[in-house]
Amino acid sequence: MTETRRGPIRAAVPLIAAAALAVLVTGCGADADRDGDGRPESAGRAALAADAGTGATPDKARIAENVKSALEVRISTGEGRFGSGTHSPCASSSPKMFTEECGEAADYTREAARFALDEIDGRSGFATLGTTARKLDKAAATYRDLGCAKTPAVADARKACLDPAAVVAQGFSDLRDGANLGLAGK
Repeated sequence: MTETRRGPIRAAVPLIAAAALAVLVTGCGADADRDGDGRPESAGRAALAADAGTGATPDKARIAENVKSALEVRISTGEGRFGSGTHSPCASSSPKMFTEECGEAADYTREAARFALDEIDGRSGFATLGTTARKLDKAAATYRDLGCAKTPAVADARKACLDPAAVVAQGFSDLRDGANLGLAGK
């Protein structure tokens, strides 16, 4: 089969379109796309802004999908960096539970939880995600407040760290489940 000069360009068009869509969904792009807090503008807020500009009523399913997509970027990044569940440095079976590595995982997980709370603020249909994110935010803060990342020597202090560390270890999976339930309006 003879290939014309346009063949490779036409083949690349779907890849370019997919990359452009990923940039729009995740909010990555120029500094003009930032909220002023150093994070990319969220896809959910971008969708609402687009709807406000056209006078259209926001489609709940589309908003839920945008929230899920924007949150998934953070979840996937966190899982890639820290692991999740039994692979998390905060898992009760992990020798890293009382180290700064778990502390960093707690901080990142808390950031993802707060992002979720910012995204769903004032919106109905995200009860599970809201409950999960608040629980995760509190657990990560408790882990830091107790000094769990500084290898506490006292047995009672170490015991107090177990529950918040376990919540953090499971945090990415729980946030993902909450976002998925948000698609069903729960």
